[in-house]
Amino acid sequence: MEDIALSLDTVWMLLAAMLVFWMQPGFALCEAGFTRSKNTANILFKNLVDFILGSLLFFFVGFGLMFGCDGAGFVGAPNWGDLSFYKGALPVEGFLMFETVFCATSATIVSGAMAERTKFSMYIIYSAVISLIIYPIEGHWTWGSGWLCDGSADSFMTTTFGDVFHDFAGSAIVHSVGGVLALIGAMALGARRGKYSQDGKSRAIPGHSLTLASLGVFILWLGWFGFNPGSQLAASGEVNRTAISHVLLTTNLAAAAGGLATMAVTWFKYGKPSLSLTLNGVLAGLVGITAGCDAVSSMGAVVIGLICGVVLVYSIEFIDNKLHIDDPVGASSVHGVCGILGTILTGFLAVDNGLLYGHGWGFLGAQCFGILVIDAWAAVCGVVLFYGIKKTKGLRVNQRIEDEGLDIYEHGESCYN
Repeated sequence: MEDIALSLDTVWMLLAAMLVFWMQPGFALCEAGFTRSKNTANILFKNLVDFILGSLLFFFVGFGLMFGCDGAGFVGAPNWGDLSFYKGALPVEGFLMFETVFCATSATIVSGAMAERTKFSMYIIYSAVISLIIYPIEGHWTWGSGWLCDGSADSFMTTTFGDVFHDFAGSAIVHSVGGVLALIGAMALGARRGKYSQDGKSRAIPGHSLTLASLGVFILWLGWFGFNPGSQLAASGEVNRTAISHVLLTTNLAAAAGGLATMAVTWFKYGKPSLSLTLNGVLAGLVGITAGCDAVSSMGAVVIGLICGVVLVYSIEFIDNKLHIDDPVGASSVHGVCGILGTILTGFLAVDNGLLYGHGWGFLGAQCFGILVIDAWAAVCGVVLFYGIKKTKGLRVNQRIEDEGLDIYEHGESCYN
């Protein structure tokens, strides 16, 4: 029976990994639809390269940094190609594959915010650094049994907050890190030509296909059913079956609530419901629920989705109109702001230790501290990475390439004739 249970758990983990991999074309189509047709091949290529690089670099270096040394130290052991250090019950190759698709997701978030003006060669460099160093190290602090999730009696988190940081599937670890890096990368690049008038007013640059964007969001919604429930890493036994069912439900409810909230806000604010923003509202709800999808109730998931869907609209406006940071797909708001928000809301709404359930401030404090540390790490790394590339090799293509499109000049081919 133990062999059968382990086999079921392994199959579930691998199926979930396949669903998370399916999010790569979801991101590719979503980003391509929200940008102009002259840059479509460039966007699709970047999402392809993310997974190519992420798969190899995470195998050779990242997995060891993230899961080595049994959680001891600032980072794990760099086991280049040697996976024997892993001590889990699940097959190491399967667990490596599951973690690889998460690593690739964190890297691909950045591409949308920096679309339509980034050198492809420089994109390869910073995508590699994310997969090699930035994601694995903060992942080690959390999912690698590092100090943010160390529940021993004398650990820093236990003695300080009486609880540990909780991020079930990656609102902070994957999405907020990608969102923070996206914001800093967009800052370093500067706005697309023609995005802002001389008096600083933002001009809309419509994407070329809401059809592709919509299909991308539907694919991402489906992929999230592997992203969140798959993080249980087990399907056998009553506890695991119940957990997977609960996580699937909370994930779907938050997505629907996020889309509904954004639709309502745009309808009230602009006089017409916006499809493009509502698509991002669905993603906002999905990002927000990812940290606490196992810990909150069904109604808690609806609340998180509604809050993220509302905040998303104002976050996109603030970043665009006030900060004058050009993020063509809203990645910094969807993944950064809503990833942070969902992580903190888990501290309020977790049934077993949340503040609103009468369990005190300790868990909320742990959530706030954890997201602060993780995103501070991402921000510092992002500044060094993007501004370092900008000062040395240059991040941005020249004006002619940007005006005429990256597809032909960067790749010698186009998606449309």
